[in-house]
Amino acid sequence: MSETSEPPRSAPTRLIVAGETVLAIPRHIKLRHDPGRGRWIILAPERVFNPDETAVEVLKLLDGQRSVNAIAETLSQTYQAPLDVVTNDILAMLQDLTDKGVLVKA
Repeated sequence: MSETSEPPRSAPTRLIVAGETVLAIPRHIKLRHDPGRGRWIILAPERVFNPDETAVEVLKLLDGQRSVNAIAETLSQTYQAPLDVVTNDILAMLQDLTDKGVLVKA
């Protein structure tokens, strides 16, 4: 009797979102405006997310080129808000969406 040994499976790694991280929305997930409800939604396979206005502004800036820090700087200047507050807020939001599979590393 022969035994086949398979290599051990590694646990999936969690992407930790940091200031230098560049994120993108994968092709199979769509950010769309729902005119009937007058709000933005994120369409994912078998799921729908309802981002708030702040999240929508961040998601619109995810182009696969800009880092989280660059997005935070843009929003800090646009809304004249403290950079550290904006950065901390969007890091938490982006980490949550990344953990749910809505965002990926570009």
